[in-house]
Amino acid sequence: MSVLQVFTFPHPVLTQEAKPVARFDSELKQLADNMLETMYAEGGIGLAANQVGQLKRLIVVDLRNEDQEELAKPRPERHREPRIFVNPSLLDASGETVTEEACLSVVDFTAEVKRAQRIVVGYQTLAGEAREETLEDLAAVCLQHEMDHLAGKLFIDHLPPLKRQIVKRRLAKIAKLAKSA
Repeated sequence: MSVLQVFTFPHPVLTQEAKPVARFDSELKQLADNMLETMYAEGGIGLAANQVGQLKRLIVVDLRNEDQEELAKPRPERHREPRIFVNPSLLDASGETVTEEACLSVVDFTAEVKRAQRIVVGYQTLAGEAREETLEDLAAVCLQHEMDHLAGKLFIDHLPPLKRQIVKRRLAKIAKLAKSA
């Protein structure tokens, strides 16, 4: 496995829509494994293929990566619960929750985002098997966040228009300064 580059705002790949996965092969499994390794290395709980420059409808998630007790353990002793969602689609959503979100592709910025508290998602496994699952709370929020990536959206796109514009300008300026340094 290898750690992949995570693209950050304002890279154009983050605004592109991912394409459905049609081939369920060893290459897809390798990409998912590399995405998990990248997510763990970056300290995230979810990662969409867009974020590593692959326009495929593929998401990896591990909510245990946020558990501070788990993170304090030496790497070999950590309990991981990786989840992989291929071609996910939102089938139903209910309730409402507001959470503070961050993103590996939006450096040094968090914001409160309103999302559904409970979702039903249809997806495929790495073997191409169709599944349907109900997710709630953090799992639902995380998957909605990652599914936004597949649609070419970032969590900052949920901000009110004026705030979104200010934040995007500030983030673009920071990225430009980092590039020139």
